[in-house]
Amino acid sequence: MCEHSTPCPPASAADHLAASVLIGHPGAGWSVLCNGVILFEDTGCLLPTGGAVGPRRPLPGGAVTT
Repeated sequence: MCEHSTPCPPASAADHLAASVLIGHPGAGWSVLCNGVILFEDTGCLLPTGGAVGPRRPLPGGAVTT
């Protein structure tokens, strides 16, 4: 999907959230990345394969949700 001169990481890569935003809907709380990942404002995401990754938003005090 990515047409940049330096391709974004694929959805299967560990750094898949580093892909560029293709369609942003910040008012609705989600964005579609170049690699097909749908990223939600709570940092959870849906992968193009249908898989889901839970939110990893930092909590007060440095803890991370899993």
